[in-house]
Amino acid sequence: MKAKSTLTSKWIKTKVLLRSPEISALIPETARLTRENAKRMLDKYGMVYIKPEVGTFGNGVIRAERRAGERGAVYWFQSGTKQRTFSTFEAFYASLKPITKGRSYLIQKGIDLLKAGGRRFDIRVMVQRGPRGIWETTGLIGRVAGKGKIVTNYHAGGKPTAVEKLLAPHTDAAQLAATIKRLKKLGKDIGQFYKKNYPGFKQLGVDIGLDRSLTPWIIEVNTSPDPFIFNQLKDKSMYRKVMAFRRAQQSPSKR
Repeated sequence: MKAKSTLTSKWIKTKVLLRSPEISALIPETARLTRENAKRMLDKYGMVYIKPEVGTFGNGVIRAERRAGERGAVYWFQSGTKQRTFSTFEAFYASLKPITKGRSYLIQKGIDLLKAGGRRFDIRVMVQRGPRGIWETTGLIGRVAGKGKIVTNYHAGGKPTAVEKLLAPHTDAAQLAATIKRLKKLGKDIGQFYKKNYPGFKQLGVDIGLDRSLTPWIIEVNTSPDPFIFNQLKDKSMYRKVMAFRRAQQSPSKR
């Protein structure tokens, strides 16, 4: 397969990981947005995320829910900070058209994320290829959603926070250590698997959502991750490591 250094389609990036039996078990069901898929997945899961196939910084992401009403199901969604409720699925789905504007969107099973101070958070796992071609997880950072927001992206108001601080209220010391170990291994496994399909990649940013059972759900893989988010942490050691790997990748080969 031809080497690439970036890949913009979230659908293609998801399908790559679905080829791995071990990794695919941690990917929430994802499909292209159609009327049929929206109805089926809302009926099945109750909550989904709808997002553009190509996009960054959480722009265009929609959280949608099928809720119980006094006279049957009602449908709710939030886009940005705007929320709307509909009495029928047809009205709900029609309301998406001005937002999607004919662009390709995906729909993904929603994960009930852990919260910090009442706000959802996820974890960015930075995985980079070292000088010898071995992938290593070089950074873990939590991202807490801004007030009233459904996305955690730093550029959308998310707050970068140390993973240990976010997980401490939800774990004991042994669980915390085991969760961090699992996240690091998962990042490395994803890097190694991508290498088989796209050998040109040198770094990935994997967005992981943890539920109350501490299952690490793979929300999205970024092939051009921003390393500078790690500079927002008080402890700069992780940032220094990420940047050292980045500089090594950019140095001319000595071969």
